Amino acid sequence: METEFESVLLSFYRPDMISYMDNHPEEFEEAILLAVSGKQPFAWRAAWLLGVCMEENDKRIKAYTGFIIGSLADKTEGHQRELLKILSKMELNEDQKGLLFDFCVNLWKDIYKQPSVRSTALKIIVKIAKQYPDLYKEVTLLTKDQYLNTLSPAIKKSVPKILKELGQKT
Repeated sequence: METEFESVLLSFYRPDMISYMDNHPEEFEEAILLAVSGKQPFAWRAAWLLGVCMEENDKRIKAYTGFIIGSLADKTEGHQRELLKILSKMELNEDQKGLLFDFCVNLWKDIYKQPSVRSTALKIIVKIAKQYPDLYKEVTLLTKDQYLNTLSPAIKKSVPKILKELGQKT
C-alpha cells in the first residue's frame, strides 16, 4: 500500500513535488528514509527531491548523513548520484569525509560507471581535498587520461573547471 508521499512521487510533476514538500514539511523524514531505502521507484525520486528541497547543511538530514554514506554501495548509479548530491551539501565529520572520499575515489576510478555519477564523485573528491591539501597529489593521479577517456565530451570538458578549485590543471 502506497503512502500519500509515495503517491506524490509517482503521480506529480517535478514542480508539483517540490511544492508538495514545501507545503508538507512533516513528510521530510519519510523522504529521507525512503531515499536511503531500496524501495524503487520511490527511493531515487525521494533522493532527487531531497536534494532539490534541502538547505545547505540541512539540520533535518544531519542525523542521517552516516546512514546515507553507508547505504551508497548497494544503490544503482543514478540513485548514488542523487545521494551524493545530498551529501555534497552537508558538513561532515572527519570519519564521514574519509568514508565518502574513499567511496567517491572508487566510483571515479570505475571507468564503466555513468559519466554523470563519476563527475559528481569527482566534485566531492575535490571538495574534500580542498580541506586536506595532502590529498592534492592523489587527485592529480586521478585525472590521468585513463580516467578521462571514457567520459562524455561535456563532462571531460568540465574536469579542468572542477580541478581549478584546487589550482590544478589536467
